[in-house]
Amino acid sequence: MSWTSLHAQIHRTLKTRQLLPRNSRILVAVSGGQDSLCLLQMLLDLQPKWNWDLAIAHCDHRWRIDSAANAEYVAELAKNLQVSFFLEVAQQIPKTEAAARSWRYQALGAICTKNNYNLIVTGHTCTDRAETLLYNLMRGSGAEGLQALSWKRSMPVLSDLENKIDLVRPLLEVSRVQTGQFCQENNIKVWEDSTNQDTNYTRNRIRLELLPLLETFNPQVEKHLCQTAELLRADVEYLEQQCGDFYEKAIVQKSDDVEFLSKIAINRRLLKTAHLAIQRRVIHRLLVEILPTAPNFEQVEKLTALITAPNRSRSDPFPGGSYAEVCGEWIEIRQI
Repeated sequence: MSWTSLHAQIHRTLKTRQLLPRNSRILVAVSGGQDSLCLLQMLLDLQPKWNWDLAIAHCDHRWRIDSAANAEYVAELAKNLQVSFFLEVAQQIPKTEAAARSWRYQALGAICTKNNYNLIVTGHTCTDRAETLLYNLMRGSGAEGLQALSWKRSMPVLSDLENKIDLVRPLLEVSRVQTGQFCQENNIKVWEDSTNQDTNYTRNRIRLELLPLLETFNPQVEKHLCQTAELLRADVEYLEQQCGDFYEKAIVQKSDDVEFLSKIAINRRLLKTAHLAIQRRVIHRLLVEILPTAPNFEQVEKLTALITAPNRSRSDPFPGGSYAEVCGEWIEIRQI
């Protein structure tokens, strides 16, 4: 296949961002759609320059009546390309998009662990990044959600100290229009997923209705949303580093110290010296650890307010039956 400007762009991205090191063993998640097939062909074309060991994985959620045929199509593609192929089929059909995503990454991680691959590569594009930013914005997400898909991240659920697995998205500066054009120009047969047109799915409505509407206000909206996500990614990374330092110093977890009536106490004197953005992040991280469900904005705010509250101030109960009370320079987390 001839070398194109898109090949040059991806090659440059891989070098500057150091996403896929030379000689890596890489598992490519292939759905059969245009994005994943464009990614697969790109990696195959670039493989001689990087000496990767590539394999293809397909995850069948069993959502569609043609899902088995879809899986067979990807299997046949891998056979023709003479690339190792792995198939995972859901034993129980996931009920939500989130459940499907969680199962999919677990399945990909299991393949990596069993077969000694340390990188999972997906075909998420700039278009996906823009859609995810809008989706999370409407859900009231903070900067973590608005940074919307990172170039590379560790998969903590799938990794251990001896077998670290990273998820890599090399196409985050490539639009869905570009991947479609690439497949068309190179006669790559794409498996059409009928659910992509189903507007009962929120992400499809964003893609099919909201983004086209926003483009009437600004034709470059997709590009600009992706740039915003990239800027936020760096901001979040910095704030998380700062948060980590404060968290280690401000959160005390003791079960045998008579100074505290609870097992967890927050040094509010130390947190008072931090910016509000750091305070919220420390509190959010703590609540993630102690609550049975993900903390919401109101829960973070009511605990953050205790940093400057009068002595003996107390929060409303949190889910699970805990509450927080100010005790001098400390905020103690207690059970009702």
